Amino acid sequence: MKKHIYIFFLLISIASFSQSVKIEHTPSKKMAFQNGEWLKFRMSYSNFLNAGYSTISVKNTSNKGKEAFHITGTGKSTGLVSLFFKVKDDYQTFIYKESLKPYRFIRKIDEGGYTKDKEIFFDYDKKEATVKNYKHNTESKHPISDEIQDILSSLYCLRNQNLNSLEEGQELQLQMFFDQEINNFKLQFLGREIIKTKFGKIKTLAFRPMVQAGRVFKEQESVTIWVSDDDNKIPLKIKASLAVGSLRADLDAFKGLAHPFNIIFDN
Repeated sequence: MKKHIYIFFLLISIASFSQSVKIEHTPSKKMAFQNGEWLKFRMSYSNFLNAGYSTISVKNTSNKGKEAFHITGTGKSTGLVSLFFKVKDDYQTFIYKESLKPYRFIRKIDEGGYTKDKEIFFDYDKKEATVKNYKHNTESKHPISDEIQDILSSLYCLRNQNLNSLEEGQELQLQMFFDQEINNFKLQFLGREIIKTKFGKIKTLAFRPMVQAGRVFKEQESVTIWVSDDDNKIPLKIKASLAVGSLRADLDAFKGLAHPFNIIFDN
């Protein structure tokens, strides 16, 4: 079960394939999210074992006179899983509203005794990221680009893209700074699909990351992500075949959406 909550946050924000679509870092006037949005996801392992819950929330804040969002993602193991492997993860990003770029990122995790306590500060004038490792009391500096994202801000940057004209096979791509290095991630668009959820049937956009096969994932095309095909673009379902078993995340509860949640009710 180690790192399954981390995998969830990674999967809702990344991926890869062919014809690319440039990510726009100037947000649309019609934002896909707002202050007060809160999403809760149920995690299950191998389709039957409840592995835990994750939540992501958005609050207003400011930095150096600029309006910003403070986004917090938490994960916690529950039930049988928690008896033999406890997980408690805390991810936080602070992003400017005008650009959706992060200026601060926090990662505090405890996964069965495996811990990390890091904070990253992004300086776009110097094009530099300062990583503070509180566990080992170290500090390091790393070069970044003007379009860098962190693991959590990536989701909100992607959600705010205009996806109406996407065609099957096209991809979204962005640069993510994680574990003290820049990673190039891409997300292939599979097409539009109606899926069943606990809330009813919902129109979705399906995406597939090209992940690295091996220790964590079974093969490169192991992951599928569905997001709502509306102005919210919230993640609804994630399925991943792992090297051992499978992982699934389903939207379990929500509040504070910026736009109507379009549910198709059966007659």
